[in-house]
Formats: sequence, structure tokens, C-alpha cells
Amino acid sequence: MIPDTERTAPRATPVRRPEGRPGGRPPAPAARRPRAWWRRPWIIPLGIVVAAFLAYELPPYLTLDPARARVVLPAAFPPKYAVLIGHIVFGTVAQVTIFLQMWPWLRRRHPAVHRWSGRVYVFAGAIPSAVAAVVMLPFTPVPGRVGVSTAAVLWLVTTVMGYRMARRRRFAEHRRWMLYNFAIVAGINYTGLAIVVVGTHLPVAVDPVYLIEAARWLGWVVNLVVVQWWIDRRRTRPAAGFAGLAG
Repeated sequence: MIPDTERTAPRATPVRRPEGRPGGRPPAPAARRPRAWWRRPWIIPLGIVVAAFLAYELPPYLTLDPARARVVLPAAFPPKYAVLIGHIVFGTVAQVTIFLQMWPWLRRRHPAVHRWSGRVYVFAGAIPSAVAAVVMLPFTPVPGRVGVSTAAVLWLVTTVMGYRMARRRRFAEHRRWMLYNFAIVAGINYTGLAIVVVGTHLPVAVDPVYLIEAARWLGWVVNLVVVQWWIDRRRTRPAAGFAGLAG
């Protein structure tokens, strides 16, 4: 006869190991493939905006004729035109290279190009262009002077901080500082120019002083607010792939 203890004992359920990897470990999640460059809906419009801005701003200065300058050249500061040309040349380099820096496909697929274009942006674009802008500020017209002065200083600060964070391999902070940097550049150039152009074509006459003040302040301030909102929404997103300028 079978003892009662053996008759009533439950059967042991066999343990099934998950399949897929040695040792019973679950399979690793599939790597997320980066989207193709043409699937970034903003990169092509951004390139068009940069090209259109340069096509509008550069021609008057290609002849090196001070009479064609778009800004007032005061007699109290004779070197202003030479400093202005330097600001524009370095600024053009900054416009082109910051577009490359903001291109996710280039950053992920060609990190060496991203690093070198970043160094060009910092040392042959943003820093010398911002310094030239600061040198000219005391001799610029009063309307918009405080706004553009603040933006120029912030452009310089965010460039330096972004570079330092990249050198320290703190890529999440590098990314944040460079997003602030781009917001300031786009605000002063693209958004500011759009405010002036739209304002001059309104059905109601607007004092140019107000337009200039709005362009020098509203563009980059609104851009910074939008960028901070975007960063807050995506704060949990990993910063992988933003190799920055280090290396």
C-alpha cells in the first residue's frame, strides 16, 4: 500500500527557463534604430531658414562697401566696419556649423564630424562673432541695445559652458547648454528678422523703435522658454549619442 503522506503530496511543478539566452536570462531588448535624416520633419526647414537668412544678410557685405551696410556706422568708432565684417564672417561660420551640430543623423552616424564641426563652431564661429558683437555694442543705436547686449553675452556664456561640459564628457549638460545656445542664435537672427519683416508689412504703421526692441528681446526670450519647456518634457530621455565636442 502507498502511505497517505505520499498519496496526498502535491507534485512539484517543473521550472521552465526562459528561452533566448544562455543561463535562462531573458532576451535583450532590440536596439532602437535611429530615424533616417529625412524622417526628421524639422531638419529640412531649418536648413532652408539658415540658407535664406545668409542669402539675405550676406550680399551687402560681399563688396566691402561701408555704404551698403545694414547698420549705422558712427564716426566715433572708425574701426566699426572692420569689426562688423569680422562679426559677419565668423557669424556665417557659426550659422553653418550650428546647423550641423543640431542634425541628429550626423551626430549619431558621424560623431567625428560632429566633434570637429563643433570645435569650428566654438573657436571660428560663435566666440569670435560674439566678442565682435560685444565690442560694437557701445556704438550701436540705442533701440534694442540692451536686448542684443544681453543676447550676445548669453551666446558667449552658453558656448563656453557647452564646450566645457563636452570636454568633461558630461553630455547631458552639454546638450542642454547647446540647446540654449541654439535658441539664442535663432532668436536673434531668424525670429528677430521675421519680427521686423512682418512688422514693416502690417496694415497699421508701427514705430520702427518698437519693432527693433521687440526683435532684440522677444525672439531669443521666447525661444529659451520653448526650449526649456521641451527639455522638461523630455528630461527622462537618455542622452546617448550626444558625443559632443570631446574626444
